[in-house]
Amino acid sequence: MENNNDTSINLNKYISSTGICSRREAERFITEGRVTINGKPTQLGNRVHEGDVVKIDGKPLKTKPKTIYIALNKPVGIVCTTDSKERKNIVKFVGHPQRLFPIGRLDKPSEGLIFLTNDGDIVNKILRAGNNHEKEYIVSVDKTFDERFMKRMSNGIPILGTVTKKCKVERVNDTTFKIILVQGLNRQIRRMCEYLGYNVTKLKRTRIMNVTLGNLKVGEWRELTSKEMDEINKLVAGSSKTYETTEKKSPSTETKNKNFPKKNTTPNKKGEFKNKFGRRRKN
Repeated sequence: MENNNDTSINLNKYISSTGICSRREAERFITEGRVTINGKPTQLGNRVHEGDVVKIDGKPLKTKPKTIYIALNKPVGIVCTTDSKERKNIVKFVGHPQRLFPIGRLDKPSEGLIFLTNDGDIVNKILRAGNNHEKEYIVSVDKTFDERFMKRMSNGIPILGTVTKKCKVERVNDTTFKIILVQGLNRQIRRMCEYLGYNVTKLKRTRIMNVTLGNLKVGEWRELTSKEMDEINKLVAGSSKTYETTEKKSPSTETKNKNFPKKNTTPNKKGEFKNKFGRRRKN
């Protein structure tokens, strides 16, 4: 009988659905030639049908384990990576019997709420830049700030070749504020503060979407409740599953230099070329 695509599943989605990795990692496995279907090499776009045997590095994929979602109060010093070479990686710190990976990042010198899961499908839905899922932080800086600082932080700061999205900023005390972001540029809050001449002394994430840190102590984790997961699934229901990077590239050299004085291409009487500033240059 001929296979029907209506009952098949994309290979990278099938691999991630077993809980061993995210879709991005599955795509990497495929492009590296490590995946086979029924003993044959695969490529991106292949589909898996009922009865097919999928192997990675010659080992058949196991049935998907129970889907797990946990909330961790990450301590300062723990690194949000699955790289086993990193002694203080977050997976090793949690020590869960299932293979989990973090949803997003939280800087090594930062603490607070982060999710881990074995569900590769939900990771990209939550992370996608266009989905505007709120994340709340409590931030302390090294000196007193004023209303102008809060207004500038909330209206957008130019970092990493872009301007941060408008956000909510609320004063806690003279050196501490609460900020709610809907994007996740690399070290975003620290870079925003540095741009305004402040250094972050403490950064703690207290909420992701509908889930709060609550009474969870530093270093402890708990499974998300059914009610929390129902709400998360509603919030990401219309989200694209395709990962979209949250960092824009810096302007190209051509763009940066578009206003720079152009070289003079007309030689002087001695046959020398000079730029606008009168300096000689070689032809």
